[in-house]
Amino acid sequence: MAFDKVELKDIEVWDGNFAASQAMRQCQIDVVAAYPITPSTPIVEGYGNMKANNLIEGEFVMVESEHAAMSGCIGAAAAGGRVATATSSQGFALMVETLYQASGMRLPIVLNVVNRALAAPLNVNGDHSDMYLGRDSGWIQLDAYCPQDAYDMNFIAFKVAEDHDVRLPCMVHQDGFMTSHTAQGVHTLDDDTAYNFVGEFKPMNDMLDFEHPVTHGVQTEEDWHFEHKARQHNDLMTKVLPKIQAAFDDFEKISGRKYNIVEKYDMEDADVAVVCMGTSVETAREVAGEMREKGIKAGVVGLRVVRPFPFFEIAEALKEVKAIAALDRSSPNGAPGMLFNEIAGALINTPANPMLSGFVYGLGGRDLTKKHLVEIYTQLQANVDAGKLTTPQQQFIGVRGPKLSFL
Repeated sequence: MAFDKVELKDIEVWDGNFAASQAMRQCQIDVVAAYPITPSTPIVEGYGNMKANNLIEGEFVMVESEHAAMSGCIGAAAAGGRVATATSSQGFALMVETLYQASGMRLPIVLNVVNRALAAPLNVNGDHSDMYLGRDSGWIQLDAYCPQDAYDMNFIAFKVAEDHDVRLPCMVHQDGFMTSHTAQGVHTLDDDTAYNFVGEFKPMNDMLDFEHPVTHGVQTEEDWHFEHKARQHNDLMTKVLPKIQAAFDDFEKISGRKYNIVEKYDMEDADVAVVCMGTSVETAREVAGEMREKGIKAGVVGLRVVRPFPFFEIAEALKEVKAIAALDRSSPNGAPGMLFNEIAGALINTPANPMLSGFVYGLGGRDLTKKHLVEIYTQLQANVDAGKLTTPQQQFIGVRGPKLSFL
């Protein structure tokens, strides 16, 4: 059955959820298996609505849980289809077992993750707890800062994941409610341009190719399990960053929008810098400009790719900086935050010797305000002036009551 195309305006007013839905529609997915959870529900709800209105030719499968949603995606991808879904928080946690199955079987599934806090206590608002939970699952992970990015990163995700040199699943992260439910102007691609960028799906090792039988999900134990995982890391993940950059470059040609593996703002002469993800990047950029008016050479580094972690690109971006703040929007539960650890690992064997501070912020949807960022930049500059850390190496910012810190 043929499906109808949609005539989009050059700029549409969409929130991050609907932007992701439209990108999924334009990619002409074969199967979406889904189970709703706040705040990602509108992605699959919008996609289902478009299916009901004959705007989509593929299958939409409603299942009984998020574990079943990813299991359905795994089966459809193994059979040789273009596959995607979306989830958040507890749903993501329920998917975790199956995430390792998808990556281990090299199935190029795209998962939109609308980031939300993990219970308990129950919370439906945005932080990066679910993002951090999945960071070692073998998936490529891209980060959107706004609805425009949520739209664009979906095309990049399909393009890279389905490359036969890669064939790994990919997540596209966006901040719950702050991106997912905030409407902004989104520059669109027409249906043909969008689909041609992603390209026709080309199956590889699909189970329905009876002339070339394959087995998925075999048992290996100690005889081959180590080699399988080592090659997934070395032979595949090391190829991903150049593939992502190539996709970014190709996307710029059709859209005029430039993306980088690591985004740098006001970093040419920065003495102090904040490293962060999601909507915090845009807020930090605004505050950095204001700090420069006060004589502090402030900059911002935003991660566009969370996995594989861009160690060399981060080291290059921060090589001249004297003091750095790593902003982690997830509770570290007794350890330094993920960004703090990764940045330290990126810089440890380089000539750079900056002072690195960790800040845990925004848990459960708590706002990161401009005042908080002014405080962070002021602390960083105080460290530069003193030539040493003048505050605890890691602390919570924006929490009520006595200031919490450790390390």
